Amino acid sequence: MALWNKQDPLPAKSEAGPIPVPAAAPVPKHEESYPMAMMTREEPALGGSSDLLLGAGAEFEGKLTFKGTVRIDAKFTGTIVTNDVLVVGEHARIDAEITCGTVVVQGEVNGNIKAKNAVEVHRTAKVRGSIETRQLMVEKGSLFQGQVKMATDEKTPAVGKPAAAPGTAALQ
Repeated sequence: MALWNKQDPLPAKSEAGPIPVPAAAPVPKHEESYPMAMMTREEPALGGSSDLLLGAGAEFEGKLTFKGTVRIDAKFTGTIVTNDVLVVGEHARIDAEITCGTVVVQGEVNGNIKAKNAVEVHRTAKVRGSIETRQLMVEKGSLFQGQVKMATDEKTPAVGKPAAAPGTAALQ
């Protein structure tokens, strides 16, 4: 009997007559999740977003583009491009150039990261490559080998740079 079939087993044959046949189990809807599911995805509806998990043990190669949030716990080689959120899980190994809105790294990334909003490097992370972002968080215990370029809004002066007086230019 399959794990997802939650019907009781058929009753033992009795002397009283034929074995009753149970009604067919309802077909589960797409929204239901199963404990063993490795990938879930909500189909975008007219510009909506999707959530996707690329599970441990899988290997992917190529260019990944998406909307919404994607968590990778697999091995990926290539390029990743989105304006949304990429989560690199603890068991992931990413050998890619990454261009995203926000990147959360808990696993291993070998390649450059460009994030429009923020990059989070957690204690279990290993990042080898340059990071370019507006906001950066690096936890104690993580490994980071590379360079950081912090982009700033034009309205806000960068940390460590004096604000220019009106009518003058700031040294860069």
